[in-house]
Amino acid sequence: MKNSSRNSKPITWRTFICGLILIPINAYWIMASWGHGGYATGQSFATSLSLYFNVIFIIVVLAVLNLLVFKFARRWTLNNAEISTLYIMLAIASSVAGHDMMEILMPILPHAAWFASAENEWAELFHKYVPQWLAIKERSKLVDYYHGESTFYTWEHVSLWLIPVLWWTVFIVVLVSILLCFNLLLRKQWIEHEKLSYPIIQLPLELTNNDFAGHLFRNRLMWMGFIAAGGIDVINGLHFLYPTVPTLGGRLYDIGPLFTEKPWNAIGWTPVAVYPFIIGLSFFIPLDLSFSCWFFYLFWKVQRILSAVLGWRSLPRFPYIDEQEFGGYMGICAIALYLSRQHLKQVWKSIVTGGLGLRNAQEPVSYRVSLAGILLGMGFITFFCLRAGMSLGVIWAFFGIYFAISIAIARMRAELGSPVHDLHFASSPEFLVNTLGTRKLGGANLTIFPTFSFSIARIEAIRFRINWKNLRWRSAGR
Repeated sequence: MKNSSRNSKPITWRTFICGLILIPINAYWIMASWGHGGYATGQSFATSLSLYFNVIFIIVVLAVLNLLVFKFARRWTLNNAEISTLYIMLAIASSVAGHDMMEILMPILPHAAWFASAENEWAELFHKYVPQWLAIKERSKLVDYYHGESTFYTWEHVSLWLIPVLWWTVFIVVLVSILLCFNLLLRKQWIEHEKLSYPIIQLPLELTNNDFAGHLFRNRLMWMGFIAAGGIDVINGLHFLYPTVPTLGGRLYDIGPLFTEKPWNAIGWTPVAVYPFIIGLSFFIPLDLSFSCWFFYLFWKVQRILSAVLGWRSLPRFPYIDEQEFGGYMGICAIALYLSRQHLKQVWKSIVTGGLGLRNAQEPVSYRVSLAGILLGMGFITFFCLRAGMSLGVIWAFFGIYFAISIAIARMRAELGSPVHDLHFASSPEFLVNTLGTRKLGGANLTIFPTFSFSIARIEAIRFRINWKNLRWRSAGR
């Protein structure tokens, strides 16, 4: 970015006013994408991809408006720092409000109370472990929520949700802050030393540059790519509405049904598709990592066939793919920390000695502040979970695994730039339940586990089921 008088201006109050105006609009857009037929119609979920197209669109609109304002009222022009701040605000707000986050948390809060019945015995099995301040327990007050034909904006409804929502809001803010502190500790090693520079941030950087009109919008290659990609999307959209229009890739073709004989039919769902934008994004992936993605996907299919040959097909999620997936994430985290060991030693020395150490002009905050943020945040999370009824050892094991997975995902984003990642059945609660068993964990821990499903990337609450019948031993006479 070029230095200019406009670029050197500090962030002003109007930035936060604009953010407060844009965040609700952005959140409504995200919720509408999956709340009005997103699953049924196959619409794209804004936050399913690592580069949020909804935020990019809003920043483009702001940038264009900024150019118009510059021509007529220069003093009201947003500078680079302000547009960058708006991008960060919208991106974080999108992550919180997006797919697999609020979509899961809000339905969890009243779920146990509303769907309890005499047949499933939820009230007897675990309702006593559900804290009043953490969920909605008054079933009679949930009729309007599930049946509709009412409004949320009455004191009776607001007061019902107020306390749980406030507690979960504080929890989410603290959790996101801890993850940010981990990023601050590892940023210098990954960006400057290892130079993990998958170009996922280049587009936002160009859009937040006040001089981008002379570069991005006047770049012929950019417009050629824009027209090509946009044209393909328009044609595919017309094909969805009018099947007579031919499609240009973007459809999944499952070749699994072609294998009808044993053991080959164990290959399962095997989609084949051509996504032009994925081809473009994959071009920037290092060759060894791109090869690994391709090889291990085929290796997984080979394992399924061999498992069927050995008679393991009756096992759920054979051949222990969840455990392999979990081990892969733990391995990525371990390797990332091992490669960063010298940097982390210097960070620790800087924290202990109190000197500047690695602190320089490019570091947003000192390493002491980052470490203090992690420790204070974990202190609050420990208090939160203890108050909810979890045991201390389970809390530390749960979030230790959670942060290890988070570091692995951050490493993947920086080095591989993968558009999406899945963690179905390979998360902290799954590992603890499969390793320790439900009896050792106890009813209180098992009850709180599903409430954290929203914070586990790509874990669907409806799919995370704990066999509550295993807790019957706690009931009288059993």
